Amino acid sequence: MATELPLPPAGAQRLAFFGSPAMAVPTLRALVDAGFEVAMVVTGHDKRRGRGSKTSPTPVKAAALELGLPITTEIADAVAADVDLGVVVAFGKIIPRSVIEQLPMVNLHFSALPRWRGAAPIERAILSGDSDTAISIITIAVGLDEGDIWAEEPVPIGELDTADDLRVRMAAGGADLMVRTIREGFPASVPQQGEPVYAAKIHPSDLEIDWSAEVEEVLRQVRVGGAWTTLRGERFKIWEALPADGQLGPGEIDATTVGTGAGALSLGVVQPAGKPRLAAADWANGAQLDGSDRFGE
Repeated sequence: MATELPLPPAGAQRLAFFGSPAMAVPTLRALVDAGFEVAMVVTGHDKRRGRGSKTSPTPVKAAALELGLPITTEIADAVAADVDLGVVVAFGKIIPRSVIEQLPMVNLHFSALPRWRGAAPIERAILSGDSDTAISIITIAVGLDEGDIWAEEPVPIGELDTADDLRVRMAAGGADLMVRTIREGFPASVPQQGEPVYAAKIHPSDLEIDWSAEVEEVLRQVRVGGAWTTLRGERFKIWEALPADGQLGPGEIDATTVGTGAGALSLGVVQPAGKPRLAAADWANGAQLDGSDRFGE
């Protein structure tokens, strides 16, 4: 018979925090600012982040060091810390059942569950053309993002919102929601309703532009970040773009305007292979484009 998982308690004051990326930092800071005792911070290992050989801590570890909080990379240490509640935000690791059977835990998830359970809910919502999403606080369950919902706030997705825009807004909103929900004592939860949809990690192939697609689809890839194509046989990234007027064929280039299967887009910031990002107008001025150049070739 399966062990019943403990529910988050009313009056929780002593917390363990689980998180690693920058998106988790606002919640950690908000909990400390609100007067909760964060007795343990569980985060990822230091690693190389970007070019060069120097290792650096996760953003959560850096914040915890600044705040003078105890830090570990071992999940089980949270149980030994004798806390009332575990708070998980973008931790990136599965919490073992042996831990969630002993420690009540809640997770801040960035979607309207059960839509977009998994690793990349913000990116998948944009790629799918969703007009809204949500911030959810759920019980940590054995299944991936399957726990009951304790609190949820809707978040509209604007037509030009990038993944970075949403991360900033949702991280701030999620921090506020977590503080309020813990203070309110988790009065009631509801099971997730509807058909689950899973948000698989973003693969480079998800961001390869098909210029025969409609302009809205291409712009969604750009808004996620890292959209790419090829030009003269080399990879070419498009970091910012907007809808534009133009009667160009798919992949056809006229200065900073590019045609798609339906509509055109205006390039804002681009990155040719082996080069830093630059304004599209500067790139076009020096690219020596001719009528035969097309994206996707």
